[in-house]
Amino acid sequence: MTVEMITADLVDLDLSAQTKESAARELAERMVALGRVRDLDGFLADVAAREAQMPTGLDGGIGIPHCRSAHVTEPTLAFGRSAAGIDFGATDGPADLVFLIAAPAGADDAHLTILSSLARQLMDEDFKAALRAATDAAEAAALIRGDAPAPAASATSEETVAPAASTASVTSATSAASPAVSDEAPAASDEASATSGEAPAAETFKIVAVTSCPTGIAHTYMAAESLENTARDTDGVELVVETQGSAGFTRLDPAVIAAADGVIFAHDVPVREKDRFAGKPTVDVGVKAGISRPAELIKDVRDKAARGETTAPDAAASSTAVDNSGEPGDGYGTKLRKWLMSGVSYMVPFVAAGGLLIALGFAIGGYQVADVKVETLLNSFDWGSTTSWAALLFYTGQAAFAFLVPVLAGYIAYGMADRPGLVPGFVGGSIALTVDAGFLGGLAAGLLAGGAVMLIQKVNVPAVLRGIMPVVVIPLLSSIVVGFLMFVVIGKPIASLQSALTDWLNSLSGANAIVLGIILGLMMCFDLGGPLNKVAYAFAVGGLATPTDGSLKVMAAVMAAGMVPPLAMALATTVRGRLFNKAERENGKAAWVLGASFITEGAIPFAAADPLRVIPASMAGGAVTGALSMVFGCTLRAPHGGIFVVPLIGNAFLYLIAIAAGVCVSAATVVALKGMRKAAPETTAAAGEAAPAREPKVPAAA
Repeated sequence: MTVEMITADLVDLDLSAQTKESAARELAERMVALGRVRDLDGFLADVAAREAQMPTGLDGGIGIPHCRSAHVTEPTLAFGRSAAGIDFGATDGPADLVFLIAAPAGADDAHLTILSSLARQLMDEDFKAALRAATDAAEAAALIRGDAPAPAASATSEETVAPAASTASVTSATSAASPAVSDEAPAASDEASATSGEAPAAETFKIVAVTSCPTGIAHTYMAAESLENTARDTDGVELVVETQGSAGFTRLDPAVIAAADGVIFAHDVPVREKDRFAGKPTVDVGVKAGISRPAELIKDVRDKAARGETTAPDAAASSTAVDNSGEPGDGYGTKLRKWLMSGVSYMVPFVAAGGLLIALGFAIGGYQVADVKVETLLNSFDWGSTTSWAALLFYTGQAAFAFLVPVLAGYIAYGMADRPGLVPGFVGGSIALTVDAGFLGGLAAGLLAGGAVMLIQKVNVPAVLRGIMPVVVIPLLSSIVVGFLMFVVIGKPIASLQSALTDWLNSLSGANAIVLGIILGLMMCFDLGGPLNKVAYAFAVGGLATPTDGSLKVMAAVMAAGMVPPLAMALATTVRGRLFNKAERENGKAAWVLGASFITEGAIPFAAADPLRVIPASMAGGAVTGALSMVFGCTLRAPHGGIFVVPLIGNAFLYLIAIAAGVCVSAATVVALKGMRKAAPETTAAAGEAAPAREPKVPAAA
């Protein structure tokens, strides 16, 4: 660095401020005097905005206000010491050591890495003691920089503080830049084990941790340092931390995660790619707990492991869809699929809630409930009237349904461009509704919004504008672009296409309806809850936003076909159990309930074990069910629910016959395909039956 981040002029060993606002102002004035901050009030507003997200006081008498701001010219630290103490919101009382961290809005990874080193130094008690004992500003500045020994308060202190302060600014910067190898102790241990040819001791408990905070400058690295230090001092514990901060995000080696016995999340923003840690004992807390209670967190995760408590894959997979929106090596087809899945995954809860509420409203009050005026509901709600309650459910469901297209578009853009894509995405989705472009318009609006944001982000703007880009410039420009394209260029053609599609659905009969039912059935059963399945489902749900006879038939065919694969596997394991191993037979019992509930994913364990037989069999049954549902003219107003919404199905008896036919076809097909090979030895033994002598010997993996 050509400019020292902290000098004697940026140190005040006798702060007179009594509030955190005035303390920040006194220290910021020193930055202004040195030309490190251009606009004092603007910078302080950014500090206050960061403080509003989460108090920056830490246990141990520390206040660490910080922000990234367009008003900062150089990465800068200012330090103040208060005799009376200043309240920064810490649980143990006021802070006497105050650090103001100012980072430019466009600070690169190297600058932010250096800033993170201070956070790690602050976890060293000797370092803090040396700061409290410092007698002049130059001494304190040198101590913080790590290029001068601590005051010789005692022999022990002199030996300990200087190395701690000196090495922290070097080693922690390295670990922040490469979080995957930030824990030196485990790395050394692994190296020693590799050299000696011996495996680590069996009693070693391995932990992986993730730390993150809203700005990713201070708390992220302080929590990491606190956890690492505590683990280093705890017998039989190895801990590696992934810091998801502004200094970069390097994923932990999958082998390290796989070998871990437990997981600690210390975070105040969503953990990226959280599904990597599924199936392990997990402690999930705020980032401050990682700083102040590391020993307790380590004990908690060890206790959970001892009790066998693990995180289910569904719970661990709650990371945002944008976390998995495309790796650098992905092709455009793969990225497009992930972007669309991002939008659909966020839309589905609105579909389920809104659709079921509307369906319940119809079930209670009949279809005439749609004729009840909103004004009637507002002004004369009758607590004892089923019509009033039905209207309440209906209009609440309609309100949820009104978000379908905007949410779809917004989160497609989010999958492409992260949070800056939300505003133009939602705006584009709303415009799609305004111009009657519907579901197809939402897809187009989301892709346009994400693309517009990605293009704007590539423009190299002056440093002074970088701070306002995410909150002002990008939302403004991208919304203008999306608005122009949707209103003037593509909105009307897409609306015409949507209208033509609706008219076609309404006119479906005979061969056309059968073909569509077959296609939808094949799509629902091809990847068992994957992208193609979701496309078919989203197509059906899009029709529910403006229900017609044709769209209701499509929804019925989609749900019926989606129920077939798990029900068929359940039936097959029941009638021909010897063709399946013990685990599959147990999965078959659960598949009855999953299939009946329209959870197509219930067939995934069977497809994963034998895709060449299970998937074609599932598709055959799904095609039969989809076709029959169309032929029978079955309709469905609920977007989910399986057999539990049968009262809401038009021609319900024939609908169940269509499902039963598909299940029988799929079950018979998979039994026939599996019967063409000899069951694996362990399968036959588990089933307690001998394989027919005439069956040829074919490997189980065939």
